[in-house]
Amino acid sequence: MQQVKTILLSKSVFEDNDARAEQLRSALRKKKTCLVNVMSSPGSGKTTLLVALINALKQSYNIGVMEADIDSDKDAVTVAEKTGVRSIQLHTGGMCHLDAGMTEQGLTELGEGLDLIFLENVGNLVCPAEYDTGANVDMVILSVPEGNDKPLKYPLVFEKSELAVISKTDALPYFSFNMDECREYIKARNPGASVIAVSAKTGDNMDELINWFIRKLSER
Repeated sequence: MQQVKTILLSKSVFEDNDARAEQLRSALRKKKTCLVNVMSSPGSGKTTLLVALINALKQSYNIGVMEADIDSDKDAVTVAEKTGVRSIQLHTGGMCHLDAGMTEQGLTELGEGLDLIFLENVGNLVCPAEYDTGANVDMVILSVPEGNDKPLKYPLVFEKSELAVISKTDALPYFSFNMDECREYIKARNPGASVIAVSAKTGDNMDELINWFIRKLSER
């Protein structure tokens, strides 16, 4: 039987993307710009959370937002209208994630002079975790209605995220969500992760999240 060469395309794609991501991250560090890659499931409340967070930080920092979706510009318009910061929409053309090249294109359109940029990745807990966007910080949001077992089911996104936010804590009385177990599962995946539980709707514990970003920005 004739021997044929097998090429692992996924390995090549990931290696190329990782190299580009590291170049982008280095360029951001030189500019003292913090890029935050925000990952979550659809409906986790990430846009509402970002609006609250941005409004608390925008007096002290120049902030921009890149909203990624397969289609629609609804989230970018919402952020722009409710915060007044620079906001653009990224359409992925059907892809379920962003990579470093897409992120770089978005940053070019967003412009210079920003201290903090939030990249709201496409809504799911699988594909976005597999691709390095070149961000300085990876952040995952898990909402109370989703259940406390998601770190067990989708380990990679929690393993790579420096910050894990448990959102919609105002819904705790209505769902069977074990906060202690959730924290335990996240820490088992990533012992160094910061875990902060908040409600953007009521403002509960938002100060802790705001202060986390102030500390992170002071490290630039």
